[in-house]
Amino acid sequence: MGNKNGDHIDAPIVSPYNDNIRPLLNAIDKLRHLITSEGIQLPTIVVIGDQSSGKSSVLESLAGINLPRGQGICTRVPLIMRLQHTPSPHTELFLEFNNKIVSTNEKSVSEAINLATEEITGKGKGISNTPLTLVVNKKGVPDLTMVDLPCITRVPVHGQPENIYDQIKGIIMEYITPKESIILNVLSATVDFPTCESIRMSQSVDKTGKRTLAVVTKVDKAPEGLREKVSSDDVNIGLGYTCVRNHIGEESYEEARKEEAKLFSSHPQLSKLDKSIVGIPALAQRLVEVQAASIGKSLPGIVKNINDKLNTNAAELRAMPKQLSLLSEATTTFIQIVGMAKESLRKILLRGEFNEYRDNPKMHCTARLVEMLEHYSDDLYKCEESDMGRDFLMEEIMVLEESKMIELPNFLPRSAFLMILERKIEGISYFPINFMVEVWDYVEDVVTSVLKRCSENYYHLHLSIISASHSLIERMKERSINWVSEIVEMEKLTGYTYNPEYSTNWDKLMNQRESFASGVLNNRGGVEHKEISKIAIEDIGEIEVWRDVGLHSTRILMDAFDLKMRMVAYWKIVLGRLIDGMALHLQLSLEYLLRKELEKEVVEDFMAPERGGVQRMMEESPIVAAKRSKLTKSIELLKESKEVLAKSMDKITSYNV
Repeated sequence: MGNKNGDHIDAPIVSPYNDNIRPLLNAIDKLRHLITSEGIQLPTIVVIGDQSSGKSSVLESLAGINLPRGQGICTRVPLIMRLQHTPSPHTELFLEFNNKIVSTNEKSVSEAINLATEEITGKGKGISNTPLTLVVNKKGVPDLTMVDLPCITRVPVHGQPENIYDQIKGIIMEYITPKESIILNVLSATVDFPTCESIRMSQSVDKTGKRTLAVVTKVDKAPEGLREKVSSDDVNIGLGYTCVRNHIGEESYEEARKEEAKLFSSHPQLSKLDKSIVGIPALAQRLVEVQAASIGKSLPGIVKNINDKLNTNAAELRAMPKQLSLLSEATTTFIQIVGMAKESLRKILLRGEFNEYRDNPKMHCTARLVEMLEHYSDDLYKCEESDMGRDFLMEEIMVLEESKMIELPNFLPRSAFLMILERKIEGISYFPINFMVEVWDYVEDVVTSVLKRCSENYYHLHLSIISASHSLIERMKERSINWVSEIVEMEKLTGYTYNPEYSTNWDKLMNQRESFASGVLNNRGGVEHKEISKIAIEDIGEIEVWRDVGLHSTRILMDAFDLKMRMVAYWKIVLGRLIDGMALHLQLSLEYLLRKELEKEVVEDFMAPERGGVQRMMEESPIVAAKRSKLTKSIELLKESKEVLAKSMDKITSYNV
């Protein structure tokens, strides 16, 4: 740098390292291009700094080119700078973004970056997290790859969003958080380092500073005390400081390098700095050393991550359904899916087996159906119509009095019993209907869930099988509701049972008639007597009999008691039939559903000529096709990445930071 003849001005800044680091850096750069979407972190030098810290000047000095300048934020996207030394005197520059490559030259590179940035972010002063790559093949530059991030600013200028600071911070934190990232913190000598926002951000993810370097700019503007600032290291810069002079005005980069060397050798304060930490060449060498060490340290982990990702993706691809290309394959697969769905449903709906859904109680179907039946039974037994002690004998007395006819005495009118029975059946008629609706809605959810799981990889079959099952279960639900409605109407029509328990229960209840009559008749009398008699009747419990009931004739009272006891005994039979019948009907319906109805419905729907038949199974859904394509592409990229690393591993040299 200080050679008066300038013979080595175009020589690489760090030539001892370039030959060794270039193969590694090429490998990492290629990996970066290949696996940016795979979530695998790569060693990266990330350049951050507060606004006006001199960040652009440092990068320009390293690259030997002009970057965009101006007021506000000049870097509005992550700018990946790939510097590559070439022995050719011809400089080659090009940009990579939005899946295209744009060539440029040293004179136009700044404008080309602006145009590319505008294409990525749109016109205005907003920022984007979409990266822009600048490749610099130039004689004399160090072999480095760096990511330049937007400068940190708290106050938005005209045209910038109000949350510009949060947006920039989000991008910076995304890049500097991974442990593979090396943070190049650009600090101006004119400010107190602890006050810099870039220091706060880097410290938040690298508290010990073991992966943070600092480059101090504008040293000629604030030389006093600089030596103490970099030696005391109050802000934990674990990888050390390098002090540089910004190039000024129109001076060339070669001239700037000469002036920089002169400054650090002759300035009263700056000349006291250790020569290993001053100047752009020292910065370049330090960056290359750190970069090489980081790559060498990270490569084993990268290899492992690539292998893990490759194995995971390969396993996921193998788990996907085979792509069907023959009609025979599609037919066989269709039969297998229908059979698998039927067997799974038979297990969970009929046999009480739920190994396939061990952790999903909703799919433990026999248990859930029994619970529904128990709730239905509880509703019937606890409803108002089943409360036989409520308004005891009042309805029976009223019905008997209104049913009087010219006839022989001591005969209970049949119409009275049927009138009370019809009212009570009407009062509970919605319970069995609601039960059937609830059961079939649940069965539909279960059937749909199983069919979806079995057919999810075959788009057209998936749509057809769900539609067919829905139509089938709607018909079966309607059939069950019609059957229940008929049962309810039959129960209203007449009172009949051949069950001997009816007579047994009625006799037992009637044996309590005398004690009931005694309790009620003893309460007859004036107003001094109680308004309510409390009497215990077996199978009913303690009942309350209003005094007005006891004022009726003894014959009416006894007839009403007889009528009530007949209803109590018969009501147990009715409820038993409504519960047992529902359970048996449900079992039979599910058996029909799984034995013949479901398969018939699905086959007829899917095989219908107007629907395209089984050939549709050979067409993958857009989601499955996209997933297969993504996994296949990912596997190809990962395999290529492994090959890139394999070719470079034998060239890895260990570097000590």
